[in-house]
Amino acid sequence: MTAAPLLVTGLPRSGTSWTGKMLEGSGQVVYVNEPMNTRRPPGRSPGVLNARVQHRFQYIDPSDDAAWAAAFHDTLRLRFHPLAELRSVRHPYDVARGLKYATQFTVGAIRHRRAMLDDPNALFSAGWLTQRMGVSTLVLVRDPVGLLGSWKALGWQVQLTELLSQPALMRDLLAPWAEQIQQAVDTGDWIDRMCCLWNVAHDVIDRLRNEVDHVLIRRYEDLASDPMQQFAEVYEWFGLDWSDDAQRVVSEATSTTTASTRGFSWSGFSRTAYQRMDSKSAVTKAEQRLTPDEIERVRSLTGQVAARFPRSTP
Repeated sequence: MTAAPLLVTGLPRSGTSWTGKMLEGSGQVVYVNEPMNTRRPPGRSPGVLNARVQHRFQYIDPSDDAAWAAAFHDTLRLRFHPLAELRSVRHPYDVARGLKYATQFTVGAIRHRRAMLDDPNALFSAGWLTQRMGVSTLVLVRDPVGLLGSWKALGWQVQLTELLSQPALMRDLLAPWAEQIQQAVDTGDWIDRMCCLWNVAHDVIDRLRNEVDHVLIRRYEDLASDPMQQFAEVYEWFGLDWSDDAQRVVSEATSTTTASTRGFSWSGFSRTAYQRMDSKSAVTKAEQRLTPDEIERVRSLTGQVAARFPRSTP
């Protein structure tokens, strides 16, 4: 029996890329970066996922999912669509990226590797992907102060209208939050909107772990504080080999001796892509990006939902 594909999700800046790269160290998966992102790259790549993603945090309606199921059937089986990808090419970079994925999918399929989707944008569709498409899902939870601090450092804005504009999402998952979402949109206050997103997402995550099998929840802070033990457990849960090579990848990517001088120094085209780091100090650094007054507000606005996800590592 073929092992299930993998999904790593959670709100953006919850550590999904970092975690995905740690799992890629197993040598048993093909890393697929954010196929449901609305931006190209990394999303809008029909060779990778031959479906039209219209919203950030796209929700897949189980009552109208035939096209999505067909598209993910191919993605999760590492079937690349070269002609569809060629029709979407706009820049030379698109060609290089398409060739990279075509090669990775082909080699991965030949070697019986498992597709691993790293996609925060799939959070509200994680239940569908798990139940309908048979993936095993890891959902990362990050403390709201650390997550907002990371978004603040990047200057990111949240558009809650992306949720309100999806009737099926509001009907199936977010109906209890409709009034709060609209109020946060109306205030225009960044912390109000971010805390609303955090609460809504983590209420859904809480229900997901209680209602859907093959879902594992891990706190980013726990992974960062004790990466060797935590990733050993995650590897075992996914059925990946915690080999010497895998342990070396995790150790080198998270330890002070190999990563502390680099920390969060950005390189390449993306400021948010995976970087080697001292994982323990990274948690503290993110939490220091908000002022004391901002931290107090965040704790007040998210406390009720955050209490459902207590930290497990001392």
